[in-house]
Amino acid sequence: MKLLIADDHEMFKDALSVFFEQENGIDADFACDLHTAIDVFKRKGPFDLVLLDYCMPGMNGLEGLKEFLEISKDVKIVIISGVAPTDIVKQAITMGASGFLPKTLSARTMVNALHFMYSGEIYLPFELLTDTPNFFLERHGLSRSERNVLKSLSLGKTNKEIANDLQMTDAGVKSELKRIFRKIGVRNRTEAALYAKEYILY
Repeated sequence: MKLLIADDHEMFKDALSVFFEQENGIDADFACDLHTAIDVFKRKGPFDLVLLDYCMPGMNGLEGLKEFLEISKDVKIVIISGVAPTDIVKQAITMGASGFLPKTLSARTMVNALHFMYSGEIYLPFELLTDTPNFFLERHGLSRSERNVLKSLSLGKTNKEIANDLQMTDAGVKSELKRIFRKIGVRNRTEAALYAKEYILY
């Protein structure tokens, strides 16, 4: 996994650099501001993940994220910060960021989160997920009915039980499930149930 980490806090970068040197399969380049990060990205890319510090020089809030996305729409960009409020994080995800990493995360948790985003998923720490429990479901455009079906599915209920609980037909439940699978990008009931639990639907 090839990373570009843009942050103006030397101690934070040094700590990550030392840890990544001991971690097999991770190669990281570093920059201290947005301008330098863009230059490194163009010269040494492609990168699997780009980590941008929300408060570093050149970012101007989320303008730096927007600028990076305009350079390459396929790049996975992660916002890192110790101070970004929830509404800013939500806005970043809506714009196309792949996640948010607080600087307070342990190095091991951060690596796990990086692998999670590298695989194509969106990562948020648990605290933010509980503050906005339906944010990701709304982002995927699930209707109220589809959310109710997904919640029932995550509780281990059969199609017949879901139909009885929600006053639907079996065929209606099957149709809803097909739409849900397509919208959230899963292949089967098990993956859908795991998705619902991951994003704290309850």
